[in-house]
Amino acid sequence: MQITLLAFDWFFLVEKLVLIIGIISVSLVIAMYETWAERKVAAFIQDRIGPNRAGPLGLFQPLADGMKLFMKEEIIPNTSNRMLFILGPCLAMMTAMMTSAVIPWGGTLDLFGRSIPLQITDINIGILYIFGVVSMGVYGIMIGGWASNNKFSLLAALRGASQVISYELPMGLSLIALLMLTGSLKMSVIVGQQLDGWYNVLWQPLGFFIFLVCAFAECNRTPFDLPEAENELNFGYHQEYSSMKLGFYLFAEYINMFISSVIMSTLFFGGYDIPFVNDAHLVESWGNWAVLLQGFCLFAKTAMFIFLFMWVRWTIPRFRYDQLMNLCWKRLIPLALANMIITAAIVLWLKK
Repeated sequence: MQITLLAFDWFFLVEKLVLIIGIISVSLVIAMYETWAERKVAAFIQDRIGPNRAGPLGLFQPLADGMKLFMKEEIIPNTSNRMLFILGPCLAMMTAMMTSAVIPWGGTLDLFGRSIPLQITDINIGILYIFGVVSMGVYGIMIGGWASNNKFSLLAALRGASQVISYELPMGLSLIALLMLTGSLKMSVIVGQQLDGWYNVLWQPLGFFIFLVCAFAECNRTPFDLPEAENELNFGYHQEYSSMKLGFYLFAEYINMFISSVIMSTLFFGGYDIPFVNDAHLVESWGNWAVLLQGFCLFAKTAMFIFLFMWVRWTIPRFRYDQLMNLCWKRLIPLALANMIITAAIVLWLKK
């Protein structure tokens, strides 16, 4: 019997590994410098200087903070569940990084005679994948709070889990209305439909606003940072953590903020589309340089949302927990349902 062996495409494997390493590295560097940017934005709003000692303009401050976390003593409470105590921050960090796998970061590069799309994987259920991974992030919060064997940590974890699960509902409902217009769950298709105009945000302004508010709550950002209410729960669900385990939780928060900004840019503002420019003609004329310019454009849109996250943090006071839940269940969910029903009626009417 003759057996035919199929040649494995090692170049494809190398491409994906390089892309994965590159995206993870960029996400970590951006998350690291988001801490610097937030302190600078806070200083500007409060008429202060901000970090200015470590390097020019304080640009080395994130490196110093990271080195400090690595060198600090690692403490694991004797009464904690050791395995789960270690698993919690690892799970939070892993879920934060996994969401970047389906995001199209740019067009297609032509290198070494091969076409390399700037997207790790283009699955046909990209949005469902993002929601599935994001919903797993709540386990990192709950496991860390419960494994610490600290009542304050447990209460903060319960707050965080309730908040994340609740705000996933209006966020999902707002996207259902968007998917009625796009007709696809594939991220590359959604971006491709916006290359001639950012119609998603024009047709779904209420859906975008609901998604934006829910993104603040999902990332535990002010005014929704109730899991870390220092005046009520001390330090929050990661109170017992130190060294890089604490760093993983903090990094996961900033990576989630970065990825949330990228997703909003992709779904509502054209993704890597360059405004007022014919992308296809530009890529034909400039080649790979145009693809890199598309990636830069996506990061510029993302930076605007990150600035919005920081601006709101240092402008609006924290909600009470009852106000937070009332906003979700009595305001956002009814609005999202109404938006979905109206969108469905308009889509059906236009198809007649």
